[in-house]
Amino acid sequence: MADQPEVEDKYDVDEDTELPDLAGLPGVASVAPPEEHELEATYVDTPGLALARARITLRRRTGGHDAGWHLKLPVGDERYEVHEPLGEAGEPVPERLRDALRVVIRDERLLPVVTLRNRRTAHRLLDGRDRVLAEVADDRVTAWSGDATAPRHWREWEVELVEGDRDLLQAAAEVLVAAGATPSAVSSKLARALGKAIPADPAPSTPQPDSSAGEIVRLRLAEQVAELVRRDPLVRCDAPDSVHKMRVATRRLRSALTTFRPFLDREVTEPVRDELKELARVLGEARDAEVLRETIEETLDAAPPDVPGDEARAHVVSGLTLRYERAHARVVTAMGSERYLALVDRLHALATEPPLTPKADRPTHDVLRRRVRREWKRLRTRVHAVEGVEDPAGRTEALHEVRKAAKRLRYAVEPLVPAYGPDAARLVKRLKRVQSTLGDHHDSLVARAELPQLARRAATDGVDVYALGMLHVRLEERAAAAEAGFEEAWRRASRKRLRSWLS
Repeated sequence: MADQPEVEDKYDVDEDTELPDLAGLPGVASVAPPEEHELEATYVDTPGLALARARITLRRRTGGHDAGWHLKLPVGDERYEVHEPLGEAGEPVPERLRDALRVVIRDERLLPVVTLRNRRTAHRLLDGRDRVLAEVADDRVTAWSGDATAPRHWREWEVELVEGDRDLLQAAAEVLVAAGATPSAVSSKLARALGKAIPADPAPSTPQPDSSAGEIVRLRLAEQVAELVRRDPLVRCDAPDSVHKMRVATRRLRSALTTFRPFLDREVTEPVRDELKELARVLGEARDAEVLRETIEETLDAAPPDVPGDEARAHVVSGLTLRYERAHARVVTAMGSERYLALVDRLHALATEPPLTPKADRPTHDVLRRRVRREWKRLRTRVHAVEGVEDPAGRTEALHEVRKAAKRLRYAVEPLVPAYGPDAARLVKRLKRVQSTLGDHHDSLVARAELPQLARRAATDGVDVYALGMLHVRLEERAAAAEAGFEEAWRRASRKRLRSWLS
């Protein structure tokens, strides 16, 4: 099986509850005959359950259609599933999976922590073309964990999307709950089997305007370090949008160390900022290639149907995909270095015990709002600098500076949202729109600048490049539309009432 996102819901259900009729769910034309499977899985983890604490599961499962090694990584409310062949019993964890988990497990041993047997009855929900929209599994589970002498038993229903959408998932939820099921409070069978053996996460504190600046700093650093580490295995496995998300976490950390400079020992933080800059550069090479490919694909796909361009599209996308794959390989190499692991260790140390200065003892409303006001003035100055710039190259550079300033202000406001609530959140939302429109502007211009080289390569390979010539015009139109969108986004973001909480 290919690596893929996993979208599913789980339900607790009594032993004698009957599975309801599912044929009436939206889009479902029929339910395939049920299939019986005897599944057995061995879950592995470190002695301290580092994977379970990170909501990661790693198992070797026999039986069913997808026997093999399965690594499941959390992505918000979903998971990304990575597969490797079953191999022989007793063989070590496949190297690819262990490498993906390096930042979580380091050099710790991986050993069995739970054995689970599952008698599954699977029901596939089909549409009118016999496509599988979802699979509903009725599972009767027996699990042995640790030194426990008595196994645990339970029954659960699981609805996993295949080609269906979330509307189907919601409709299924209503039918199953009406039949007596209860949405599961645990995210996986492993979590249920381990129970209280997994340490509970400490309850996050909620800062207030009179909280110390140091508390805001600590929370922001802890949040973004956790995000970077959470994205690490996903980047190594090349999950969708993972490079982008990790790059954003890296940039947010650098921004925090910049914005909060007066409250941190710079002898400690400046070297970390430099290392984060290098990591962002490596991630940026892959992300830029990814964005270029997406921009050109989207623009070509929007072409009129009478413009022949399939061959040119395939040629360009193939070349840009190769560029991305090479850049991604360099990312993985960098993340496999001792330099990168040392950076992660330093980030963990910063998040756990940030080197705060005496100024960090002052209340948030006294010092951090002042930092935000300064970033606001920087942004306003750069927006005003755009006015009257008629030279295209100069205007492009000026708009790029606005984009960077908007991003820096947004990242400065985000840590204050828990303390100032909806007022700060509204400003973040407006700044995100400013940043987004200018990002579209920048991406369109970068793609347009790349077109001549892409067209030359395609022509050399005998490809009709007429569609690429038309693409040049559409990218110009896209950039112009994005600039017009920026002007409206700035008008909305610069409303005084959005900054009333900063007074």
